[in-house]
Amino acid sequence: MAEAAGARLADPEVEARLARLDDLLEGLESAPGPTTRSATEAVALLTEVYGEALARVMDHADGTLAGNLAGDELLGHLLVLHDIHPEPAERRAARAVERLRPAVQERGGDVEWAGVEGQVGRVRLTSGGGCGSGCGGGGSEVTDAVRAAVLAVAPELTAVEPLPSTPAPAFVPLTTLTTRDAR
Repeated sequence: MAEAAGARLADPEVEARLARLDDLLEGLESAPGPTTRSATEAVALLTEVYGEALARVMDHADGTLAGNLAGDELLGHLLVLHDIHPEPAERRAARAVERLRPAVQERGGDVEWAGVEGQVGRVRLTSGGGCGSGCGGGGSEVTDAVRAAVLAVAPELTAVEPLPSTPAPAFVPLTTLTTRDAR
């Protein structure tokens, strides 16, 4: 299973390894005995040491390098995991919403980041003409995609909720308010 020295893993390979790691850890946690406790403690200690090493890298990184490191999907997740990401959760979440915006607009709707209240992210979802009640088969599909994208980059948030949409005010021409019928 070891890769050749210096070989890089493509994102799908990283995801496969993370999924396998989750399976192995889940299996370890459910097995009784002192060997299991030792193995899970070893994993926790290793994770802690790697987190400290990553924190030291960030301490030495200038603003540009820190931004580049944080912008890499895998490294960004590790920085969040170890609570050393240089950007606040709100900024990361807003950027995730902006990345989704073109796809939502293609479906006739729109999405915009509305901020954080406590630990809950807020988004404003609107549907456009022909979009009906939720853009392509149901508003929950878009809402779920936005929620997943935001929580992936900002797991510090406990939830992501859409704000209630407010209808646009009716347009009343100014001339109808200022002209009087001469009759």
